[in-house]
Amino acid sequence: MTNTSPISFLHSLWQSTTGRMQAPAWLVEEVQHRLVLLLNHVLMQEKEAQARLARRKGSVVQVRWGQWSLALELTPAGLTSRAAAERAPDLVLCLESEPPWVMARQLFEGQRPPVQIEGDVQLAAEIAWLADHLRWDVEEDLARLMGDVPAHALADAARKLLAALRPLLARMGEAAGRMAPTAAAS
Repeated sequence: MTNTSPISFLHSLWQSTTGRMQAPAWLVEEVQHRLVLLLNHVLMQEKEAQARLARRKGSVVQVRWGQWSLALELTPAGLTSRAAAERAPDLVLCLESEPPWVMARQLFEGQRPPVQIEGDVQLAAEIAWLADHLRWDVEEDLARLMGDVPAHALADAARKLLAALRPLLARMGEAAGRMAPTAAAS
């Protein structure tokens, strides 16, 4: 009997399901709609970001991760909307098909996930600026809902939880990195 670590099990599960996993169309559409709403909420908190995107109104940015993709059209208000299916993207950003815990580890460490960029270079520069400067102030949004003190306590607990998860994510990312050459060879 061979012992496998939970990390290697999760990695093999991820690799075996990503090619076959198909979410229902209604779920994909709803998740995309919610992502657009969240992105626009964050954009509305940063006027410079809106001004930069407004200059690129009508442009379409498509983000791909494995088999999933989301096409966003930039609006004259500097926000986003889902692009019509027949619109060709001006910029395509392809995230490497890493397991979610590897991408989470990279983000927690302040690294950008590896991305292939195809298309409009100036639009890519604007998106890179957004990635560097746009931040969601979750604690401020929570304070509007529940008050300053509970929001601060909840945000502090979340920061402590993320700090505790960092070592686990680092181990999972390292284990996935060690398994990647083996999986490619098979």
